Amino acid sequence: MTHYYKRGWGHTKGRGKEGTVNCGFCGRSVPKYKTFPTMRGFGITDPMLRRELGYRRGMQLSANKVYACPACARHRNIVRKKR
Repeated sequence: MTHYYKRGWGHTKGRGKEGTVNCGFCGRSVPKYKTFPTMRGFGITDPMLRRELGYRRGMQLSANKVYACPACARHRNIVRKKR
């Protein structure tokens, strides 16, 4: 689902250097408070393989938390500009 993009970023720490993370799509180093967290992965559609792996193991394989920089989030329709 696409959410509207807000420019009012909130800083997470009062003083010192804020933590940076790498964008999961382009590799750019961005402050964590500016990123958009998304879940990236794949779904297993084969019912036999799903049953063999089990529910918990299948969920661990299929989803990873990835941070997207503002440019990649706009490009990949994670967020969109408010008109």
